[in-house]
Amino acid sequence: MRHRNSGRKLGRTASHRTALFRNMATSLFRHERIETTDAKAKELRSFAEQLITIAKAGDLHAHRMAFRDIKDGEVLKKLFNDIAPRFKTRNGGYTRITKSRIRRGDNAPISIIELVGNEVPLNAATEESKD
Repeated sequence: MRHRNSGRKLGRTASHRTALFRNMATSLFRHERIETTDAKAKELRSFAEQLITIAKAGDLHAHRMAFRDIKDGEVLKKLFNDIAPRFKTRNGGYTRITKSRIRRGDNAPISIIELVGNEVPLNAATEESKD
């Protein structure tokens, strides 16, 4: 029975999984949209949303808690100065997962995870090339 065992192991050890989510969250906050597999996106969602909730407090303790996971100073500054104020009045649901395609090599389902409020069309490049 796997009662109360939440989360996917993703075929990694605990330390590898933690490092994976830290790196993916850093990339998500830097670019505000990344492409990854469905399972990783669904697990990253809770990790990233907890960091945004911490950043909304904005005090020294919040900075230190966020620095545990986000080691890049530039991204940390962006999280506290740009991303957290954007979601100040929102109670969760800071990310959106959109199923994108099937990866050709291993047939893995690929999704795009992005921050809400980042309304750039998914096919903006094709729309610009039509003009």
